[in-house]
Amino acid sequence: MKRSRIGDLPMRVIYRILAAVIVVVLAVVAAVVGFVMSGSSGQPDEGPPGPVAAPSAATPSSGVSSPPPSASASSAVSSASPSTSSSASPSQTAALATPAPDRSAVVAALADPRVPDLPSDKRLALLPGKPYKGKTRLQDNKAGVSLARFGKPWKLYGASPFSTKQVLPVAKGAAHRAMIVSCPVPIQVQQDPKDTALLAARWTLNHHPKGSKIAWTASQPIKGGWLLAYRVKYEVKGKPHFSQAAVTVTEVPDAKPAMLFVTIPDVQRSHWRDINTAVSSLRLK
Repeated sequence: MKRSRIGDLPMRVIYRILAAVIVVVLAVVAAVVGFVMSGSSGQPDEGPPGPVAAPSAATPSSGVSSPPPSASASSAVSSASPSTSSSASPSQTAALATPAPDRSAVVAALADPRVPDLPSDKRLALLPGKPYKGKTRLQDNKAGVSLARFGKPWKLYGASPFSTKQVLPVAKGAAHRAMIVSCPVPIQVQQDPKDTALLAARWTLNHHPKGSKIAWTASQPIKGGWLLAYRVKYEVKGKPHFSQAAVTVTEVPDAKPAMLFVTIPDVQRSHWRDINTAVSSLRLK
């Protein structure tokens, strides 16, 4: 009889074979246990919950469950900002981005020794002279208004730097020419039309003799704006003189306010009533 081959093997070889078999068996058992454990972890656990990783911000939440407070707060903030910016119109955004005019220009004007503090409201009185009764109107397309076109001795004149200009003949002893002019306001527009009128009145000193000073005679609201009337005091050849003047600012839709400016020297006082006529004739086109 032939002997078994196993019996012919040395004992150390047998031990090595047994050790290898045991290692393989243990590996198989470990794999099975791991598979079972991984499968059970996907089932609901009634026991105390273990550490859970925070959900990604990109993970959509279901309509039933509530998000954690931190996620809810952050999503509310992030969603509020875009909705606010997207709902605002371009004009509203521009309005919010543009600061409102401050009163620094008004403060500077009132610090000018030529310009006194604004008076309390007072209506413009009827000035001396005969009222003009003509019905012809002058259109100011640039300023968006129309006003009375006066007949002789008034006449149209080169308007620059204004939009329209009417003047009286040069009078002997007058330091400047009487004029009725209109244009968009040439100064910074203020929130209060009274302040805009103040800056406009100060600006009109450029069209009076050097050293002229203002003395207010009227301050009143008008439709869509404000009126300031004043005497402009100055000297001609060392003698005191003054002009009656008035300025109005009127709001014009989608444009700068319109300015009407009238000044007539004392040597032509018979035409002072034309100031009343001019300011009362102003209309939007």
